[in-house]
Amino acid sequence: MELYGLLGYPLGHSFSARYFADKFEREHIDAVYHNFEYDNVDEAMAFLLHQDNLKGFNVTIPYKQAVMPYLKGLSVEAESIGAVNVVCVKHGENGTELYGCNSDVIGFCRSINPLLRPDVHKRALVLGTGGASKAVKYGLEKLGITPTYVSRKPAEGRLTYNDLTPEVMQQHTVIVNCSPVGMYPHTDEAPSIPYQQLTADHLLYDLVYNPLETRFMQLGAAQGATVKNGLEMLHLQADAAWDMWHECD
Repeated sequence: MELYGLLGYPLGHSFSARYFADKFEREHIDAVYHNFEYDNVDEAMAFLLHQDNLKGFNVTIPYKQAVMPYLKGLSVEAESIGAVNVVCVKHGENGTELYGCNSDVIGFCRSINPLLRPDVHKRALVLGTGGASKAVKYGLEKLGITPTYVSRKPAEGRLTYNDLTPEVMQQHTVIVNCSPVGMYPHTDEAPSIPYQQLTADHLLYDLVYNPLETRFMQLGAAQGATVKNGLEMLHLQADAAWDMWHECD
């Protein structure tokens, strides 16, 4: 039986195991998908490297960059993005070798593209600077949208939440939450943006999908903005990950 799974910590919010369990049952695939919930990446990788039936695994918060030193190679997109959410496993004479890919960018682009209005959506605010945000930034650029990071800590080339003036909000009509703020169980929380500055021209996309309607989305919708959660992105990136695991064969 082939083994797949999700590496991250914590994983109580994740729907990935259920998604793949349903897929395996529906398509009569002899495989299992486990949550590899470790608070230490070294321990996690030591375990995974000794699983002879492991074919591949997904990576989520906080390990999308931390796994990279363990990898034999990276796909072109993963190297450009600087983050990995799919690891392909090859078992051979030289032992177990791991290769990193990124399906987040595929899922994100395919999910957000139908909502984009080229005449209105030209600039984006990307909330958070972790591994997922790097894929989102890369994807937005591919879609012809200029992204700017927003973080709690000031740094060159990014804004802080205190920098989100009415003018900035007017110019940036796409806002993507790549942070875990608002994710289960902290469902009453939302990123600290000036929601009163939102309009019907704004598109708010939340990578969080548990809950399905986050506080971020609720506050945006109340201002007339278009809102969407990350569930479709999860499904699209999962299908892309499945293809990547089998392209490694």
